[in-house]
Order: sequence, then structure tokens, then C-alpha cells
Amino acid sequence: MKIKNEHIIIDGIDKKILRALMEDARTPVLEIARSVGISGAAIHQRLRKLEKSGLIAGSKFIINPAILGYTTMAYVGVYLDKAMNNPEAVKQLQKIPEVLECHYTTGHWSIFLKLLCRDNAHLMEVLNKNIQSISGVSRTETFISLDQQIDRQISI
Repeated sequence: MKIKNEHIIIDGIDKKILRALMEDARTPVLEIARSVGISGAAIHQRLRKLEKSGLIAGSKFIINPAILGYTTMAYVGVYLDKAMNNPEAVKQLQKIPEVLECHYTTGHWSIFLKLLCRDNAHLMEVLNKNIQSISGVSRTETFISLDQQIDRQISI
């Protein structure tokens, strides 16, 4: 790994390590070491450097929300009365557990949200009672995802 113009440049070994962990973060270090052809200690050292550089932001288990009964994924464009209302609106949106992502955007909306709800009735309740009641929210525009076609990270 090298740092050039504040950007990290990773070598082939780093790429192999990252690809293995992106595929399955629980892959044992020794298994990666055997496939790459270097020692487990060298893998640990490279991983520490990659973490310290900020390239690796952690690892996590992925929950299948459908198993818990959450089947409606929606994207919501939020129109605010004034851009200066954004910080307070975001503070209120953080309190809503169904809000998975919140983006400050350009274009038509001030804020763009990703929501996960049990069903359409639950979505309507979250929109009407939680989101549209936030001070400064003038209206919302909702898109329901019928099926996720692509789910990936950046290519390494």
C-alpha cells in the first residue's frame, strides 16, 4: 500500500486480501494467507495498515430483513421549506428506526431517504405520522422498490 496525492494505492496482494474479505468477512486469515502465498502474520500486518489508512471501515453481519417481516423498501424524497431546516430535520429523522439512510442531495429534494418497513400500511404510517410531521418538511415523494436487482460494493 502506498499513499499518493492523499489517495491510497493498493498492490495485488492487498487486492486479493480485500476481495476475500469482501466476499466473506469471516474468512480465516490463515485461509487467505494460503491462497495469497504469504504468512498469516503478513496478512495481519497488511490488514492493520489498511484499517489505519481508513480504507477498511469495519466489518458487519448482514441481517435478512424479510425474515423479520420487513418486506417493503422505499425511497423518499423530502422537500424542506428551507435548506436551513436540514440539520433539525436530520436530527428528527435519526429517531425513526425505519430510516436506514439519509442523504443531503442536489436536485428536486433537500433530503433523500431509504426506508425499510413491514408492509405498505407500515410505510404509510411512517410517512404520515413520523416524517411528514417533522417541522420544515413541506412534502414527500415516495418510490417503492419492487425488487433489488444489484447489490455490490466498489470493485477492487
